[in-house]
Order: sequence, then structure tokens, then C-alpha cells
Amino acid sequence: MEPVEINAGAWYLRALRDDDRVTDVTALGETGLLGTASDSPAQFVTDAASWWADETRFTWAVCEPTTGELIALIAVTRDDRRPDHAYLTSAYRADHTEALAVGSAAVTRFVEGALGLTVAPSAEL
Repeated sequence: MEPVEINAGAWYLRALRDDDRVTDVTALGETGLLGTASDSPAQFVTDAASWWADETRFTWAVCEPTTGELIALIAVTRDDRRPDHAYLTSAYRADHTEALAVGSAAVTRFVEGALGLTVAPSAEL
């Protein structure tokens, strides 16, 4: 599956990027958004593309729409034991809890409506 962009009102959700126009590597590395999920922000961005392709994990950068700056990260991972279930994990930069809440609700609606998965919350990234 190709990454799906979501317009969540004041926030724009898109696939993670690292190209000549936009890179999320710096924000991921400097803000600690990944926690222990990855030692390399660049590798995490690369892995995110392959997760979309094999439909095992779907990731979104929650962005400030005027600058495209990543302010939160949302991931939905399929549950290996229950194929019709997935769990949502997230992380956010300081003072961006509203963006995370709005983004998480939009992602949950998309995943449940378009992909037919039941989404449960999980720990932060």
C-alpha cells in the first residue's frame, strides 16, 4: 500500500520523508520522538516506507501545515495474533498534545473505516 495523507483540520498527516525537499530525520533525532524504537532516525524513515509497502505498520508525521514541520509521530501496527486488530503508538514534541489527539483520532477513523481494523491504544513510541 502507498502511504495515505490525512487532513485533520489544523494538522496535516503525511508519510515520513527524507528526500531533497523534506526531511524528518533531524526532527526525529533531535526531539527524541523515537524513544527506543530505533537507533537511527534515517533508518526509521526508510523502515516506515517498507512497513507501508508490506502493510504491517502505518506511520504518519503530524505536521504544522504551513511549514510541514513534524511535531508528532503516530504509528499503527497490525497485531500478529489477531489479524483484524492493530494498536496505535505515538510520540509528540513538547506542547503539541492537541495535535497528537486530533491526529490520533483521524488516524483511528481512517484505519478502522478504510482498512477494517479495530484500533487499540498502546504505549508511546
